[in-house]
Amino acid sequence: MMGCVFSVDRYADRVAERLGEPYGTLVLTFSATIIEVSLLLQVMVSGDHNPSLMRDTVYATLMVVLNGIVGVSLTAGGWRHIEQAFDLRGALAYFHIIAPLSLFVLVLPNFTGTDGKPTLEPSQEAFLGILCMVVYGVFLRLQMGRHRSHFGHVASTGWISPRKEAKKRALERNSALMWSLIGLGGALLPVLLLSEHLAKIFDHGMQVLKWPAGFGGLLITSLVLAPEGLGALRAALSNRMQRSINICLGSALATIAVTVPTVLIASALMGHSLVLGVKATDITLLSATLLVVLVTFVSGKANLLQGIVHLMIFVAYLFFMFKP
Repeated sequence: MMGCVFSVDRYADRVAERLGEPYGTLVLTFSATIIEVSLLLQVMVSGDHNPSLMRDTVYATLMVVLNGIVGVSLTAGGWRHIEQAFDLRGALAYFHIIAPLSLFVLVLPNFTGTDGKPTLEPSQEAFLGILCMVVYGVFLRLQMGRHRSHFGHVASTGWISPRKEAKKRALERNSALMWSLIGLGGALLPVLLLSEHLAKIFDHGMQVLKWPAGFGGLLITSLVLAPEGLGALRAALSNRMQRSINICLGSALATIAVTVPTVLIASALMGHSLVLGVKATDITLLSATLLVVLVTFVSGKANLLQGIVHLMIFVAYLFFMFKP
């Protein structure tokens, strides 16, 4: 299964080279989102009802992406290239949506529940799901339309070898795009088929091994984000920080704007209730994450120190998961 997951990254990266930004990143993002939704739904259907699974997965995704993957990418890129440029307009466009939606999904339910539980009423869940989808639809329309230049690669100077030019021309062939798309679909299919077996392993771990609260979400997130993390790291090392940022922030946004509405609809159809609000410790870590992300991306430059700060928060997230 992990081999297929990394094959998704390889084929999605080829599609990205052919289509350019932001379309290439969207292909990788939606591929990972399909895997994430399928795993969540399989766990909901096959295993015992876990009302906090979606909350744990969304929270883990934000922590892993905004701190873990971003931290590793900034650290590796800063170590190799000292300082890397990116278009802050694109990064802030992601952040403008991620910040309020993450607070709506993970914090607001702590203060709206009438029975003292961090839940939402059916009408509130419907409103939140519609809000996520509408805002994300507007964002995609602008990203692929009038604001497309905000998400393009910030070119660096340097000599390009004839071999790289030949490789670029080869990737521009329509046949290469077609085969890459076929390979991407072929790599996704086994992951979707094997997700039921992973759901059984997940259920066994929660019941028998007594995993700590939130570890299930981290497990799903780690599997889903493996190809995106590899793609973001590879982009940072090759001095394409804009693509790395697009992958990281795009996956975080897709989790909130696509996965959350989908699971809300599925849980409503199955008659399951969902726990959404996170604990006070997690609210603190989430707030610190959003603040550091804003400080990092408002400058338009990435360096080693920024990456270390993100990794510091990620380590704190892991520590307080096992020692709450």
